[in-house]
Amino acid sequence: MNPVVKPLVIFSHGKVSGPKGNRIQALSKICEEKGFDVESLDYRRLPTNERVTKLNNYLMNLSRPYILVGTSMGGYVSAVAGLSNDPMGIFLISPAVYMDGYAEAELEKLNCPVTVVHGWRDDIVPVDNVIRFAQTAKADLHVFDGGHRLREKLSETESCFIQFLQNCRRQYPELSLRSVANQ
Repeated sequence: MNPVVKPLVIFSHGKVSGPKGNRIQALSKICEEKGFDVESLDYRRLPTNERVTKLNNYLMNLSRPYILVGTSMGGYVSAVAGLSNDPMGIFLISPAVYMDGYAEAELEKLNCPVTVVHGWRDDIVPVDNVIRFAQTAKADLHVFDGGHRLREKLSETESCFIQFLQNCRRQYPELSLRSVANQ
């Protein structure tokens, strides 16, 4: 009998945070409760293009379904990696899209479900950039009355994330059956 393989959620942190930040820990707990494995890559001290390369190299060696989750610069990294890979879905928090100094990518060509959470008062990534991205990528967009880190909107972010995970499961019913049997 083949062992059950759980889908993997891969977190990409922002420019000034790390792989074990509070938000990643909170969302990781949700993943584990919902039957997903978790990996949080460490990009500290890497420039943006090397972060994308690191994630792409990691994904090349994966042989199971996965979801990409990124925050700020990690959102940009996840979105760009999603263009040349095949994730079940992408969940982005305050993604650094259409920012000066970041390579332009054809983000409208993302071919999986995308959900974006952002703050109206984000002083790092303009909300207009994220609205433009969400429109081109046909993403679900949730904009809250908060800043870039959305600290005050963690419970709302968690609710959006739970809904996103459920939607990804519905798109892959064979994983739902195997994972339920494994729990």
